[in-house]
Amino acid sequence: MTPSDSPLESPSVRLAGVRVRLQRVGAFLSGMILPNIAAFLAWGLITALFTPGGWLPNARLATLVSPMLVTLLPILIGFSGGRLVYGLRGGVVGALATVGAIASSDVPMFIAAMAMGPLGGWVIRRVDERITAVPAALQMLAANFSAAIAGILLAIAALVAVGPAVTTATNALGRAAHGLTSAALLPLIALVIEPAKVLFLNNAINHGILAPLGAAEAHSTGRSIFFLLESNPGPGLGLLAAVWIAGGAAARQSAPGAMLVHFLGGIHEIYFPYVLMQPLTLLALVVGGLAANFVFVVTGAGLVATPSPGSIFAELAMAPRGGALPVIFGITAGACCSFAAAVPLVRRAGAGATAADLFVARDRSRALDVAAKFGATSTIVFACDAGMGSSVIGAAMLQRKLRDAGIEAQVTHSAIAELPPDATLVVVHESLAERARAAAPRAVLHVVNEFIHSPVYDTIVESLRPISRAS
Repeated sequence: MTPSDSPLESPSVRLAGVRVRLQRVGAFLSGMILPNIAAFLAWGLITALFTPGGWLPNARLATLVSPMLVTLLPILIGFSGGRLVYGLRGGVVGALATVGAIASSDVPMFIAAMAMGPLGGWVIRRVDERITAVPAALQMLAANFSAAIAGILLAIAALVAVGPAVTTATNALGRAAHGLTSAALLPLIALVIEPAKVLFLNNAINHGILAPLGAAEAHSTGRSIFFLLESNPGPGLGLLAAVWIAGGAAARQSAPGAMLVHFLGGIHEIYFPYVLMQPLTLLALVVGGLAANFVFVVTGAGLVATPSPGSIFAELAMAPRGGALPVIFGITAGACCSFAAAVPLVRRAGAGATAADLFVARDRSRALDVAAKFGATSTIVFACDAGMGSSVIGAAMLQRKLRDAGIEAQVTHSAIAELPPDATLVVVHESLAERARAAAPRAVLHVVNEFIHSPVYDTIVESLRPISRAS
């Protein structure tokens, strides 16, 4: 076999490697935002309620908006970024470094925080690695002063260089976005967002890219369309409705529950497996995204803050006073167009055994192979990219199956990057399997292709029955 014929050199393997690397970068970016979603929602609700254009205008309470946006949220992001790199100590230095960028401008420094936070964590980790000869009695003093000095130097660098650079970049991106909107080209961003979402890059796109742009625009204009571009549940709802109407037996069984989880719960990851089962349906999502974005642009739709999760309730809660109807129109347009485009695609794939049915059968075969190697378990973890979406649903489904079978086993959910080292059984979607295998190489890995009615859950239950009886 020549090197070019090696499976390791095949285009599909290289593409999978690129996908895994992108997912890791995206998970890191979203890992700085997701722990602080409550603070983002608090800022969004205060903005929606108490600003002059809000539902309950109150000048005194509205004074909370700017300090939260310009100071609190970037510091939280910087702390989270530093903590991802080097724990609490890295978080403190990351927050210190971020303050320098904040002091340099009145533009929200989200992008600077996402750079300075991890940099602060990396710098103090390197400093600690090199300070090894300090006597025990002086270690606390040395640790505190080294962190303080590192934080000061990074804050000065951010004040002098990073903050002004981010301000320039933010203003340039804002002008570019307005140019795209004026040229009626902004809807075309669906050509990028919809394919990236089904590769589990949704959190990275929404929280790592669109949220900072949206926050800057909302700070100056009171609303931003950027908050709608990824979080819009319309295209996914249309696809799931088409699967329910025209899909195979296994897909039709799970689609109604997935619709509720997606549209009401805001967990968009629930529909990604249906697209991966039938890749042509991605075209329907793109059509729905284009239609929705066009309506958003034409009607001037926008939100005051990022809705998270992307539930219809969160979308409407973040709409400014008088701005709910354009949001509803865009979501409806996305759902209807996605549904119309998806039905023939799903029906075409439904001749004979559908791709969904074939994937379900393959899941069962793979899970049985893994179960044969499985022994006693102490920790069962359902993992996803962020640990807050599809893994919550999957963990609840598996926990219910185990409880109904009389098996006392606790199922937790986790981000892949935070998988506990003692995990002995990990459940994950196929698209994230390589990352999960690298994060928990000693764990037994079960791979699913959908989250609600996967036969892998039943296989896990059956594999644990003998162990439960023995105990």
